Amino acid sequence: MNDTRIAGLVKARKNYAAITALDGIDLDIHRGEILALLGPNGAGKSTSIALLLGLHRPDSGNATLFDRDPQDIEARRRIGVMLQSANLPATLKVGELLRLTASYYPEPRPIAECAELAGIADLLGRRYGALSGGQQRRVQFALAMAGRPDILFLDEPTVSMDIDARQSLWAAIRRLVSEGCAVVLTTHYLEEAEALADRVCVIAKGRVVSEGSVDALRAHVSLRRIRCITCVKIETLQAWPEVVSVETKQDRTIIATAQAETVVKRLLDADPSLSELEVQRAGLAEAFQEITRETEDVREAA
Repeated sequence: MNDTRIAGLVKARKNYAAITALDGIDLDIHRGEILALLGPNGAGKSTSIALLLGLHRPDSGNATLFDRDPQDIEARRRIGVMLQSANLPATLKVGELLRLTASYYPEPRPIAECAELAGIADLLGRRYGALSGGQQRRVQFALAMAGRPDILFLDEPTVSMDIDARQSLWAAIRRLVSEGCAVVLTTHYLEEAEALADRVCVIAKGRVVSEGSVDALRAHVSLRRIRCITCVKIETLQAWPEVVSVETKQDRTIIATAQAETVVKRLLDADPSLSELEVQRAGLAEAFQEITRETEDVREAA
């Protein structure tokens, strides 16, 4: 993958007064992949992106975009950015905003294509300030890709969007990646990272504490979820030594266990009428919680 690296941080450190925001972080961004940055508030995600965008300088270490300084205009012309908030002229029409943004780039994406990808073709004649929060986010996404970027930075991109709009944006992101664009995604919606990311980087206290594919991070958690319809009482299941927890949702019983095969066998023996049996690995949310919890435990022990 080294030949596809197009940006990143190397041993980057950044302090704000007495606060260490980044503590020697290494981060690689590769062409044609979606990298999700996850971490609790204050972990260093925003600072990492700020260094990559050239908005701040590292106190030590390096930040590069296409082997250039992130403040180099040639590097900046190759990126697109959708931040968590945007102060755009409320009186301009959406089409005017897109044309203005496209004019800053040497080879912009056609306005109609931007609008189609972002799902805003019906909004081009409307004033930006008159749009709903979700519609404004879709416009911001269109603006971010107007310059045909090689790297797209998306900070909480689907905030305020309904389910349909979120799914449409996910499809647009996948299309851009298929064209070779790299995407750096920060999100509090862990199901979003799970659905999109090729690679996940978990940051805590300014350091990378875990990195890998979604499956690799999920494998970090040994627990499995067994979902089924059973007549075995909850009190009986809770007494089984292999069972960590039991809950019911609607007509389903959900059992958490690190020994799924053993529990399934016991269920089949105890309930011949057992039905709707599913065994699921831990989700990314559980893996994230486990990784950050372990990191806190190690730091407290130190």
